[in-house]
Amino acid sequence: MASATRHVPQRTCVICRDVSPQRELHRLVRDPKGQVRHDATGRAPGRGAYVCHDCLGQEIKPSRLDHALRGHFSAENLSALRLELGNGAKT
Repeated sequence: MASATRHVPQRTCVICRDVSPQRELHRLVRDPKGQVRHDATGRAPGRGAYVCHDCLGQEIKPSRLDHALRGHFSAENLSALRLELGNGAKT
């Protein structure tokens, strides 16, 4: 009897468009109040987008996240998320 391989969910980084296992990406979510935050559980309600660790460390255009999260995402929000995730990269 052949052993079944377990399915690993894949997600696409909204910045670089690379496909990676879901567990390797950070999920950002815009909650019903319009706040953008990191979703460590992957189950928070709201519009979600996945970003890889490398892209969070680079200078990125907030417009990419605006489109993915269907709302306004400021550079200040990005700085706060980087601090929350322990990534001290510049904006």
